Amino acid sequence: MDEQHTSPTGPGGLDPRAELSEFLRTRRARLKPQDMGLPDFGRHRRVPGLRREELAQLAGVSVAYYTRLEQGNGQNVSVEVLDSIARALRLTDAERTHLTHLAKPKRQRRKPAARTDRPRPALRHLLASMDTVPAYVVGRRSEILAWNGMAAAVFGDWEKLPAQERNWARLVFLNPDHRELFVEWDQKAADMVAYLRMDAGLHPEDPQLSALVGELSVKSEEFRRLWAAHDVKEKSHGVKRLRHPLVGELTLLWESFRPSGDDSGQSLVTYFAEPDTPSAEALRLLGSWGADARRSGTSASAG
Repeated sequence: MDEQHTSPTGPGGLDPRAELSEFLRTRRARLKPQDMGLPDFGRHRRVPGLRREELAQLAGVSVAYYTRLEQGNGQNVSVEVLDSIARALRLTDAERTHLTHLAKPKRQRRKPAARTDRPRPALRHLLASMDTVPAYVVGRRSEILAWNGMAAAVFGDWEKLPAQERNWARLVFLNPDHRELFVEWDQKAADMVAYLRMDAGLHPEDPQLSALVGELSVKSEEFRRLWAAHDVKEKSHGVKRLRHPLVGELTLLWESFRPSGDDSGQSLVTYFAEPDTPSAEALRLLGSWGADARRSGTSASAG
């Protein structure tokens, strides 16, 4: 059966049908027939990964049914069928959630940007009280909405940036100093795109998200390549290694939290070091230097 590829998502908008089609196609392309217990016809295969008919067989659905779904026609698909396809594609939990959002999108009620982009006063007070822990509030489009003094000492004095530039995706892909800040920049960039992809499945009609994707697609070849991969990921926790201009390399653990009862998509992100390590001592020094650290050191990291 001939493959019919959908057009890539245009920089001016996010087409839910195209998103569903491309997501399924890229997930299918990454699977090897031999890993699924299927015969591999080697050089005679005309498509990467599994054919549509092979995936349909593994999922227990008809080829015609799966083909319609991969062409973006998922309005009437059942949860049971989506689960079967997710198992056949070996999707992660985040990918399963993303597939459900794409195949059965919920109609979103538009909210005024002023309400969704302002952290609650209690969150701002919490940030201020965390005077030894770098922490910030990030919006679902990767906007940096609020931060404390320790975050500024570690990542840069974001107050000096125009409000539009206080966005992790823009900083990671368009700001050379932030590229230098992250030791594993490639992983940071891939994670950032995966977070935005996850949000695109939930809010495909968001004009601000579409504008951000469009801007980055035009200005960054690396962003275009990662966006086309259709990888998705949820913010949770991990480890980041940084090159700080004042204290050298930092190894920091991070945790992301969603405020209870908050549907704005905002997250509180905190960083900390293992006790009795050079990174813990470096954080202590940055905290003691306070504003001096932000002015004389991390301004180089903010661009």
